[in-house]
Amino acid sequence: MERVIFHIDVNNAFLSWEAVYRLEQGMAGPDLRTIASAVGGDVEKRHGIILAKSMEAKKYKIQTGEPITDALKKCPHLEIIPPTRDIYPKYSKAFIEILHKYSDKVEQVSVDEAFMDMTGMEKLFGEPVLIAEKIKSEIYDTLGFTVNVGISSCKILAKMASDFQKPNKIHTLFPEEIQSKMWPLPVGDLFSVGKASAKKLNSMGILTIGDLAKTNPEILKSHLKKHGESIWKFSNGLDDSPVEPVPAESKGYGNSTTLPADVTESAEAKKILLSLAEKVGRRLREDDARIEVVSVGIRFFDLSNISHQTVLNAPTNITAEIHSAACTLFDEMWDGTPIRLLGIQTGRVSRGESNRQMSLFDNTDYEKLEKLDSAIDSIRKKFGSDAICRAAFMESNTKGKMSDD
Repeated sequence: MERVIFHIDVNNAFLSWEAVYRLEQGMAGPDLRTIASAVGGDVEKRHGIILAKSMEAKKYKIQTGEPITDALKKCPHLEIIPPTRDIYPKYSKAFIEILHKYSDKVEQVSVDEAFMDMTGMEKLFGEPVLIAEKIKSEIYDTLGFTVNVGISSCKILAKMASDFQKPNKIHTLFPEEIQSKMWPLPVGDLFSVGKASAKKLNSMGILTIGDLAKTNPEILKSHLKKHGESIWKFSNGLDDSPVEPVPAESKGYGNSTTLPADVTESAEAKKILLSLAEKVGRRLREDDARIEVVSVGIRFFDLSNISHQTVLNAPTNITAEIHSAACTLFDEMWDGTPIRLLGIQTGRVSRGESNRQMSLFDNTDYEKLEKLDSAIDSIRKKFGSDAICRAAFMESNTKGKMSDD
């Protein structure tokens, strides 16, 4: 039986969720989705990046991830609103709950997108396009926002299909449709082909996805290494990766983030791990909890995954200690492959006082680190999460990269 895979993607998620929230709250003003608007950083200080934009804003070539100052130059009347971060998990959860009504195999890859294995489900719900229409309509009727649905026999093609014309559309991209629907597209439109890779491919005379598909994969490997082989497979619709449902949250604390752009620098990845460690540590301290196991998970550009864990010498909730363990694990695993997602998970939770065994060979002042974390937590609780920032983040895009968390 040929597999049937759906990729469901919320249209302009953060912007859509802000619009729905404002309508639900009866707030004055037009629906943000009908005007040139965007969700971004601090407008008064004119810094930060665009996290999401409306279809009207897209007409002015506003790009997700670009500085607010650049966006305002393109569209001076752009309505920019700050992110209401605490509402996003609510809408994301409701979105995923609807998907689970149609399949028990749902793989959430970020707050606003997921894969579904719908193989055999036509016996219950009808043909794939009909099922997609039901899902799309239920999400809109129940939650008030729209989605795109891509349908194929594998994850990569389903993902490509969902990126076709937007918003509120259903597209198929089965193997027999690749040549007519996907091959004529610019090579930069292929999933995981970034600007640098597209430029390099163009210099080789590879302008379309079809050109890439017809190129000898050994030539691509010689120029782009593992990445070249992967994108050649993608261009030919070769992908047998399964839809992997995320198990119920274990008795631990964790955070992960899907990155808006692939990370290829170790230093930047470790800054993202630091931001994740801060979040995990803060939640542990709020619950007077400590952990003994730290695990780091990486999802690469080709959607493959790897994870590794370590057992600490003593229970901890210290940010620096969690981050140090995470960086060690990261160095053990990472081979330079572009990273799409990073996550930290923890285990062996205990509560109450720590029974740390002191070591003659460990000169770390844990009491000082605990006091530092406590001071930072107090400042953020009183003045907000942005009231204090580590120096490592001051000249980094890490805060922007964390927006999906």
